Amino acid sequence: MLVLLYAALVALCAGSLWAAGELSFGRNPWSNLLKSVDELSRPSFLDLWFGPTQLEYRSDDGTVLRVENRQLVELAFLKALAAATWTTVQIATLGSLLGALLALPFGLLSAHNLAAPRWLAAAARAVLNVTRAIHTLVFGLVLVGIVGLGPMAGILAIALHSMGTYGKLYAESIEALDMAAVDAVRATGAGPVQVFFNAVWPAVLPQFVSNHLYIWEYNIRDSTILGLIGAGGLGLLISEATSLFQWGRLATLLIVVIALVSVFDQMSRRIRQALL
Repeated sequence: MLVLLYAALVALCAGSLWAAGELSFGRNPWSNLLKSVDELSRPSFLDLWFGPTQLEYRSDDGTVLRVENRQLVELAFLKALAAATWTTVQIATLGSLLGALLALPFGLLSAHNLAAPRWLAAAARAVLNVTRAIHTLVFGLVLVGIVGLGPMAGILAIALHSMGTYGKLYAESIEALDMAAVDAVRATGAGPVQVFFNAVWPAVLPQFVSNHLYIWEYNIRDSTILGLIGAGGLGLLISEATSLFQWGRLATLLIVVIALVSVFDQMSRRIRQALL
């Protein structure tokens, strides 16, 4: 029944878009694709070595407007790119840590087997559902208006959205615990705080660290686009490159994004394997 309902939903979505004429690929999809691939295949960082040192820009009548050393221009761009990459790492790292800390009490209250008061558990789940449902970009748009442009808006946006995911994973990790150890500590007369630090925390810490590494890696990807709304980092340079149709620079930026995500993926994977 679930498969049939899913198939019906897919058919309804595709059929409604087809009827509205929204499934078209445009007038010249292949030529546009080939043109884009050709322009993206020449990343701008190659100009650091092969760029002309006396590039002339002329008007329609042949008058020289300015002369540009492409190697020096690209060097300045790469320095700005390095600074933007570091800003992206800062946003993702601090935002992930803040989200993990904010989510911890909500995750504990949401876990069914810790038997928190029903109204508190319901309120905690509601908070986590809301923060998880709102996209990082939406949080970023609101926070840019509150705290202004810059990395702080990105850090808070990452933290608020990640809080929902962290809290859900925390609750699921705690619910998978063997409650015999928890009940044994409770039987000694320990209070809730003592039960948490002596029975719950040691058992779930490896899973918490693994979840943190996974979300941190995801936030590296997510934070690369926050610059589109003024939160700084690589997204700002991506926005500038696309708005000015500088596909060579966009190719350089995409290479950096892929390399950054790959490095964090390998690093987090090795740490998670070490925790097993």
